[in-house]
Amino acid sequence: MTTVYVDADACPVKAEAERVATRYQVPMVLVCNGGIRAPDNPLVRVVYVDEGLDVADRWIAANAGPGDVVITADIPLASDCVAAGALVLKPDGEELTDRNIGNVLATRNLMTDLRSADPLRPGGGRPFSKADRSRFTQALDRALTREAKRRG
Repeated sequence: MTTVYVDADACPVKAEAERVATRYQVPMVLVCNGGIRAPDNPLVRVVYVDEGLDVADRWIAANAGPGDVVITADIPLASDCVAAGALVLKPDGEELTDRNIGNVLATRNLMTDLRSADPLRPGGGRPFSKADRSRFTQALDRALTREAKRRG
């Protein structure tokens, strides 16, 4: 059965993911270090992991597999989940697959190197928008529709 895993600590689309997962009657797991209250939705559960670097990421990577959907902006986690056979969506709706994860990971690594070489360089990306939220909702809807058809 398909499960939606959410790297939940800084995820801006938890509510949208819950609405789509509920519409498809697909279980959803919010993985975090704390600070997130479990919704009153029997399809959604919260997994609290210990504090520490990449603890939530390792939990998701160990549990996600073929047919699952992982929602994260963390590119190394996305790479691990794609390798495990899961579909990965970024919060802006970008789909990460075995066809594009190498380029996305290389770009992320390059940008990390550039930022560390010039600590005065302004960082951060563009603000998260309503259009990003809409693209995400549509992408998750498409992904769950495809998986439902694949499973018959």
